[in-house]
Amino acid sequence: MSATALSSALARRDVSAREVLAAHIARIDAVDPRVRAFTEVLREHAAADADASDARRSRGEARGALDGVPVTIKECYDVAGRPTTLGIPAWRGRVAERDAAMVVALRDAGAVVLGRTNLSQTMLYVESKNPIFGQTANPWSMGHSPGGSSGGEAAAIAAGMSPLGLGTDIGGSIRTPASFCGIAGFKPSLDRLPMQGYRSVNPGQETVRAMAGPLARTVDDLVLFLRALDPRRLSALDPRVPPVALEEPERVSTRGLRVGTYTDDGVLPASVALGRAVARAGAALEARGCEVRPFHPPDVRDLLAAYIGALSADGAVRIRAVLASGDVDPSIDALRRVVAFPPAVRKVASRLARVFGQSGLALLLDATGEKTVDGLWQITLALREHRAKLLDAMVEQGVDALVGPAYATPALPHGGSRGFTLASSYSMLFNAHQFPAGVIPVTRVRPEEARRPRARDGLARRAAAVDAKSAGLPVGVQVAARPWQDSLVLALMKAVESEVAGDDGFPATPVEPRG
Repeated sequence: MSATALSSALARRDVSAREVLAAHIARIDAVDPRVRAFTEVLREHAAADADASDARRSRGEARGALDGVPVTIKECYDVAGRPTTLGIPAWRGRVAERDAAMVVALRDAGAVVLGRTNLSQTMLYVESKNPIFGQTANPWSMGHSPGGSSGGEAAAIAAGMSPLGLGTDIGGSIRTPASFCGIAGFKPSLDRLPMQGYRSVNPGQETVRAMAGPLARTVDDLVLFLRALDPRRLSALDPRVPPVALEEPERVSTRGLRVGTYTDDGVLPASVALGRAVARAGAALEARGCEVRPFHPPDVRDLLAAYIGALSADGAVRIRAVLASGDVDPSIDALRRVVAFPPAVRKVASRLARVFGQSGLALLLDATGEKTVDGLWQITLALREHRAKLLDAMVEQGVDALVGPAYATPALPHGGSRGFTLASSYSMLFNAHQFPAGVIPVTRVRPEEARRPRARDGLARRAAAVDAKSAGLPVGVQVAARPWQDSLVLALMKAVESEVAGDDGFPATPVEPRG
């Protein structure tokens, strides 16, 4: 059952919170030994939460739509008395003294915190594997990743082990796993939700900030999650959050909206199946009264250089420090080494990369590395200027919202994130500019779509290798709009979902783990 269906069943007293919890734990016991989505199942704590919910309902004191509904939490959020590790062996002893603000808010709403889920080590690459908790598999194909860094959440939800999850997103970490696993995910506008008690390896880096957000199997479930949280309480938990309620997406009319679509952002063209998914989403929105037209996002390569420059401005000093003792996942180790190259070495390597047609590698080499204070300020200015340029382009091209891929390809085979950072450009754009953005599933890769034209560039060659193994995997589309137009994004997501859910090939979940 979806989270919305569970909420209704609990409200009618058709089931108890304890029964709902037992069903999900039975599913975890049956499925998770293969998928490995969970870092821990909070059996005793969840049972206490469920019993408290049932007691409230018996007294007529239910706290709202989430009361008794199981929710899973990405491992980067503090849970009192539990370590928050980010998959870093040296952090095994970092036991939280109190719950993160989002965990407090969910418990205040009556949610049953079922467990915590896996992530990439340091949360900086598009898989969910690390030396502590191992590798999470994609339920659609055990040889593929669910994405990252919120991939444990996506896998748990896609496999029916959780109806609703809490992730984070600084470069597609909610939206990419949602697209890879055939579910829905939403990154709200910056500061819509509190981030106190969220842990990262670069806590002082604020030029590009992460955002909390929900993952679920339907758009209605995303809305259920967001509506159930009191904005005044959220603001009290984190003063950055304005006490402003989410406008009801059902009241947002899609008729007459102008939507821009694209499948090539100038960094890496999207896979054939993703192009078909975007076209199908455009047709779905036209059926709902939208005017759909092509859109051309401006200067995304320049934006990526500034984005990566901001995240690597300390020259990887912090990452090297936290990874100095203990095992390091190969995916983050390769990135760590590139960032730490001396400037002269990086400059020569960049020139050689260009000579051999490796423009993506050259961009990474040019952008990474330690910055002066003035250099960081210039990067911050460049990001703000590019945001204005994107907003201007939306006005000039006459669009209210954007629809495109969330990632350049379908799900990656295990280990496929190495050297493939720039494939996240479609999501990174909206982190850098603080737009609300969400993903809905649309279709699955057809056998004849598991291909890509030959190319010299290393990034395109890697994409071709991913595509060659992608037949049958789910793909979704990303919807984005201007900051604080979260309800508009959710309304458009719902419109697409309503039109495509009956299509042949729609990636219906929960799915039995395959392969």
